[in-house]
Amino acid sequence: MKPVGKILAYTALGIVIAIGGGLTYLKMALPDVGPPPQLKVTVSPERVRRGEYLANHVSVCMDCHSTRDFRKFSGPMVEGTLGKGGAVFGEDEGFPGTFYASNITPTALKNWTDGEIFRAITTGVSKDGHALFPVMPYSYYGRMDPEDVYDIIAYLRSIPAQENAVPESKADFPFNFILNTIPEPATPQQRPGESDEVAYGAYLVNAAGCKECHTREENGQVIETEAFAGGREFASDIGVLVSANLTPDPETGLGRWTRQDFIARFKSFADSTYELRSLKHGDFQTIMPWTMYGGMAEKDLGAMYAYLQTLKPVLRVTQRFIPY
Repeated sequence: MKPVGKILAYTALGIVIAIGGGLTYLKMALPDVGPPPQLKVTVSPERVRRGEYLANHVSVCMDCHSTRDFRKFSGPMVEGTLGKGGAVFGEDEGFPGTFYASNITPTALKNWTDGEIFRAITTGVSKDGHALFPVMPYSYYGRMDPEDVYDIIAYLRSIPAQENAVPESKADFPFNFILNTIPEPATPQQRPGESDEVAYGAYLVNAAGCKECHTREENGQVIETEAFAGGREFASDIGVLVSANLTPDPETGLGRWTRQDFIARFKSFADSTYELRSLKHGDFQTIMPWTMYGGMAEKDLGAMYAYLQTLKPVLRVTQRFIPY
């Protein structure tokens, strides 16, 4: 082989080795968030009660980990499916692979330690160390007060067990490597006192993951300069669902909403007289789980409103639903 040919061959081999080494590192060394903490959560009535509230009405874990009926407005949870998992987030909805919401009832979690559940919720790393797809907004949950996460764990230990074998999630290439770079160590914070309404509201807005759905994305990352301005699109089998603007812009956001308007919007879905209508083709639909968030306490909704009113107003005209 001529010298130039040898140089090119060795260069190509070096590139292949470097790429292979890099991919091996991404697959074998990451995610690196540390071991699960050693903890034992007491399943007390107080913890279960608080955890039920958080999991169903604030962080809404049960939104994705139960079955939703999108034949009705806002996709209410189907009775008897609490925590059984199985919801699919696939390529038809724009995801880089096929991902399944796991069964989080005691049937599936009986061999998990409390520390392993805590790590999964707050960092996105499963029991066996693999990275979870961030359709679960674990980067937000990782900033919650650990006591609130303990309450959620206590609640999960208390719900009825359900037998439901959920398929394994699979990410497409190259995202199957990129996925391992996403989990990061949790950065927990103490829950602010309710007397500091704006700080308390900011905490709840984070715990509810509002920013995740109400901000447009670019290359898989929320566009920080457009935080809470809405416009994120969610593909579905009936059309494209578009999130609303939560900034205090008077024309396209919450600028003209009063505190009571905001609270009433949520609580209308908790009214026992409200019946979620079945939809016809072309009817407006939303991914927002109103019936779950509608169970939030009025003081908590008021605090969230107070925080959202401190945001920079962003003008964002959107078509909220684009039917197929």
